[in-house]
Amino acid sequence: MRDPASSTPWPRSRPIEDRLREAGLAPLPRTAWLEIDLDALRENLAVMREVVGPGVRVEPVVKADAYGHGAVPVARALEAADADGLSVATLDEAYELREAGISLPLLVIYPAPPDRVAAAARAGIAVSIGAGRLLDRVLDAAARAVAEDPGGPSLEIHVEIETGLGRGGAMPDEVASAIRRVAASPGVRLGGIWTHLAAADVPSNALAQDERFGRALDPTLGAVRYGSDPEAVRRHLAGSGGVLGGDVALWDAVRVGLSIYGLVPDTLVLPASIATTATRLRPVMALKGRAVRVADLPAGHGVSYGPTFVTARPSRIATLPVGYADGWRRFLSDRSEGLVRGVRVPLVGRVAMDAVMLDVTDVPGPPVDEDDEFVLLGEQAGDRITALELAATGGTISYEILAGMSRRLPRVYHAAGLPVEVRTLAGGRSEWHASSSGMATSATSRSMPS
Repeated sequence: MRDPASSTPWPRSRPIEDRLREAGLAPLPRTAWLEIDLDALRENLAVMREVVGPGVRVEPVVKADAYGHGAVPVARALEAADADGLSVATLDEAYELREAGISLPLLVIYPAPPDRVAAAARAGIAVSIGAGRLLDRVLDAAARAVAEDPGGPSLEIHVEIETGLGRGGAMPDEVASAIRRVAASPGVRLGGIWTHLAAADVPSNALAQDERFGRALDPTLGAVRYGSDPEAVRRHLAGSGGVLGGDVALWDAVRVGLSIYGLVPDTLVLPASIATTATRLRPVMALKGRAVRVADLPAGHGVSYGPTFVTARPSRIATLPVGYADGWRRFLSDRSEGLVRGVRVPLVGRVAMDAVMLDVTDVPGPPVDEDDEFVLLGEQAGDRITALELAATGGTISYEILAGMSRRLPRVYHAAGLPVEVRTLAGGRSEWHASSSGMATSATSRSMPS
């Protein structure tokens, strides 16, 4: 039990409200937020450049809202750090970046609807395709677009090859035909040829796919100029696992995702030649919060729905305003922990849509209260709760923990230790007031300098 007589003060963090106010940023709409370390993001990009070496393009993956980190601020930071390009999964993810002023090459790695490819070409967005009807329809749509506007931009196409993932792309015996058709069709330009690893953590599988990829390219080698130059046809296969696993060829470009956000793929064993460098990767995301209530409950009192937890003694319970609607998974109920004052405390009761409860009874010092800052993901006082730890609790992967963080969670972006941008559902606006023309804002967030 906590020693109530102890008066040892805990050096509390400066309140997030004070830090935002001093930076001229809008306050948060609630006391739970993600902190995104843009310095760590840039350093992770530099680490991955070091691993791949010169002559290989590094094109980070910012799909799924940049793995939950926030696509636009992350893309701005990566563009400022001289990333060579970015990959997303859907056209609207690419449009979001273009509308925000991102000028880097963008690749959509899933096939796009054929009737949208002309707009993609106008926006300078490259699309992926394999073989079959979708290839026919995309080439027809591009040909119609260039016939209607002969001076319009060509659509950049990256042909995907099926090498073992079983998910998409042209089968190996279709590759040469698909590449020849793209290279010869009006209104399109062959920008790349690529595949994706099914098991980067299994060297034999990864090498087999790499070899299939190389064999599928053989029939076209004499007709296509390959290389990392933006005007050449770029071959790309490896993501974070392929790069850090050290087994496969890096070809002309790599599409790194998880490592850019500071994590090594969950089951990957790093070779000695890479392990030391990889230790410099730093997690970019932390989930923090302050309680909206801290209450002393008697023995025999239930906590949350069900209840799955009933106090066995008088207990001090803190409620944080974050729940499964924010991406804090329900499988973490009664099984995960938080950090407060550098001490691990158990999450008790079922995770609700908008709240989690933690038992702070045994935290030393004065009673924990609403001014204490909790960490649910990230570091505090030398201890760290990792995405991998949370994933293992629920039998999932760290990718899902990060990408599952919902857009309604406020995000506070930091650079040089200071907050530089806030993203909320209201766009960083601090309050609303009625006006004769409808709803208007009285303050907005300040964007990070690009």
